[in-house]
Amino acid sequence: MKKLMMTMVAALLMSATAMAQENNGQRPQRQMDPAEMAKAQTERMAEEYGLSAEQKDKLLEVNTQYAGKIRMGGMRGMRGGQGGPRGGQGGMQQGERPSREQMEARMKEMRENQEAYKGELKKILSEEQFKKYEEAEKQRMERFGRGGFGGPRRNQ
Repeated sequence: MKKLMMTMVAALLMSATAMAQENNGQRPQRQMDPAEMAKAQTERMAEEYGLSAEQKDKLLEVNTQYAGKIRMGGMRGMRGGQGGPRGGQGGMQQGERPSREQMEARMKEMRENQEAYKGELKKILSEEQFKKYEEAEKQRMERFGRGGFGGPRRNQ
């Protein structure tokens, strides 16, 4: 009986250790679909900028339209086989790095989408709310520039 209990405990510990190592100690990331992402962003922005119900409805439409085109979906899928926002990767094989031209084209597209998104926001938000949005964006970009997304910190 004692041997059986020790064997069970050992098996349990080994399986727990194997499961913990499976993700290299990181919790698994769940991919949000674009509609969930748009709704979450709208809720966050409505609270942060004090939007009315009408503004919130219009913002949800805009966020749904641009979900996956800017920010989160921006550079995801640049290596083939990872399924970016557009599905295919223009002939790239899995694991293949994009060419400089492909990266520049994608960055240009992302900048254009960001500018169009800001134009839509300007129509929805009051002048004061838009100023708050731009200040928050500036702060996010500063954090990103200093490794705000888990990268190495620079110039500290």
